[in-house]
Amino acid sequence: MPVNGDGRTRVSLAELVALRARVAKAALPRLESRALRSGEQVSRLYGRGMDYAESRAYQPGDDIRRLDWRLTARSGRLHTKLFQEEREGRLLILLDTHESMRFGTRVRFKSVQAARAAALAAWYAVRAGERVGVLAFGRGDQLLRPQAGTRGALALCGALAEWDAAVAPPGNEALSDALLRARRLMHGANRVLLISDGLSCDGAARHRLLELSGKAAVRVLVVADALELAPPPPGRYPLEHDGERREVVLYGERQRREFQQRLGAGQARLNELAEGLGLVHATIDTAADPLETVMRLLAPRGRR
Repeated sequence: MPVNGDGRTRVSLAELVALRARVAKAALPRLESRALRSGEQVSRLYGRGMDYAESRAYQPGDDIRRLDWRLTARSGRLHTKLFQEEREGRLLILLDTHESMRFGTRVRFKSVQAARAAALAAWYAVRAGERVGVLAFGRGDQLLRPQAGTRGALALCGALAEWDAAVAPPGNEALSDALLRARRLMHGANRVLLISDGLSCDGAARHRLLELSGKAAVRVLVVADALELAPPPPGRYPLEHDGERREVVLYGERQRREFQQRLGAGQARLNELAEGLGLVHATIDTAADPLETVMRLLAPRGRR
């Protein structure tokens, strides 16, 4: 069991698990995630010649003609039959774990905010009947294959906390390499949520992202610090990295603007890339509540 972090500089497993209650209370649009082929949302088909696959707990909006009355009677809870043509959707979260994510000047590190967003996406997905998995890139190449239900979301939360607490050498995996690896290790995922600060975004990332979007519906969530999004107010800013403290003096307007542009180059590149490819994308800072943004990113088409 991973050590529980403080929720500011280290991921808190307790917080990630507790986010389940927030998603459960939210008024979420129903997610039509079962897919006929990769990346495509389909209507619910039924009729003769369909092979029964399994049953799952009833969800609002399910066709009552598909209720599994035998399992409902045995369990005391409504269950719906699924057929072979109605595969459960699968969400793969592609999570940036580069050292650049371990930075933050407001409330928490980007790495912690990214983990919170990933956990919310997981709870959202399993509530909608999807399987959910996560592929980390940057400091490691960890993979948790998509799993169903509460157990799948809990496994994902545990992996996020464990990976964050692990001592690993600094990595420098380009985004294009991570996207190529994700394309090879999708395990049937028809939806991908990329969470990153964009600093690993390289020239080849556009082509790889385009290839990936041909296999799955790709969404992009950029996590940024306040200093990366807007020029800071005039002042002195103490910064610490690897135990070394330095003070950055920023008073002139041009100096502050150039500082922000250099610091925020990654998030600007990734946003520009997603915009150019027509991908649904959003940006949050380290102090924001990610719930509404995650809901909007993963909502069915036309409901964003």
